Amino acid sequence: MVSLLAAAVLWGTVGPAQLLADTDVAPVSLGACRMLLGGLVLGLFTVRAPGLQSLWRPGVRGWMVVSVLVTAGFQACFLESVDRTGAALATAVTFGTVPIVSGVWARLLDGERGGAAWWVGTVCAVGGVALLLMPGEGARAEVPGVLFGIVAGCSFGTYIATTKQLARRGADTAAAAPVSVLCAGAVVSPWLLAAPGGLGEPRALVLVGWLALGTTALGYLLFTRGVARVTAATAGTLSLAEPLVAAVLGFVLLGERLGVAASCGAALLLGGLVVVSLPARERAGTDGPAAARDGAGGTDGTDRTDRTGGVDGTVGIDGVDGPVGIDGSGGVDGVRGAGVGGGGVVSGPGSAPGRAVPARRRTPGPPRPPTPSPRE
Repeated sequence: MVSLLAAAVLWGTVGPAQLLADTDVAPVSLGACRMLLGGLVLGLFTVRAPGLQSLWRPGVRGWMVVSVLVTAGFQACFLESVDRTGAALATAVTFGTVPIVSGVWARLLDGERGGAAWWVGTVCAVGGVALLLMPGEGARAEVPGVLFGIVAGCSFGTYIATTKQLARRGADTAAAAPVSVLCAGAVVSPWLLAAPGGLGEPRALVLVGWLALGTTALGYLLFTRGVARVTAATAGTLSLAEPLVAAVLGFVLLGERLGVAASCGAALLLGGLVVVSLPARERAGTDGPAAARDGAGGTDGTDRTDRTGGVDGTVGIDGVDGPVGIDGSGGVDGVRGAGVGGGGVVSGPGSAPGRAVPARRRTPGPPRPPTPSPRE
């Protein structure tokens, strides 16, 4: 969760940085530069040949196309919303939509049900966003800007669900993120030719550098590492840290004053983030037996406490005599020591596949008669 929150903080600086730079660059052109440079730098550090190959497997290619399209939609619509409505309001609208969309996709695609903490945290966070949306002094609540923010939020919520689907299908998400960003930049790159004005300004170059390196390359790297460890619904709720960061920066750096309602919204939003970020309790009475049955920490030997290496046969007859199995030469299957005492499966070269090897128990012999004492 720390990685996701760090990514959200970085992304929360996008809107304030865009307005603080005060350049003449068109928002979509700015997004194209951000994605092309950021995706290229991110790819140099994360993409490897096997990872690229994993993106073109059957069942993965279609999700990669979705990832590219929603990334392009998010970047273009979000920056356009910031330009029209301001940093705090645009970020609040965008990322107030994200947890709803990501939660719906999680339910439809994976059957994930949000737990009590997610529901409480999401309700608090969305309520906080609603309070932030209430116009105050200096607010520019233009309807087109709000609509751009909603489309951006739907796009990012879909991107979260898409990333989960890619990981589930064996795609290398470390390669998927830069490929998605770089290809999305190529999709919107025609705007660079249609509206190139202002790109050569020093302030614009600094802005592009921060957006590409800080918020895109580093931000997507942190997001990719963190999103695989939580549900899509939780990832969407944690993204609500972005409007909080944008609201604070907008107030401090841009003079976007927060009224009473907006201040209460920021506090409620922070409270929702705290609730959803709390680590889940381990339910020893419920999860323990299940874990023991499915091998997460029980009978498959991955984490047994009563044996050195468990009962799956990877360490020999009784789990204490090394990784060589029954005859000391590599185990029953001749490769990894399927073992005898742990129910290992005979599946190696030269063996009959799929036959479980039963545990061999020592049968105790008859009791020995007592030895007479020398005095007797």
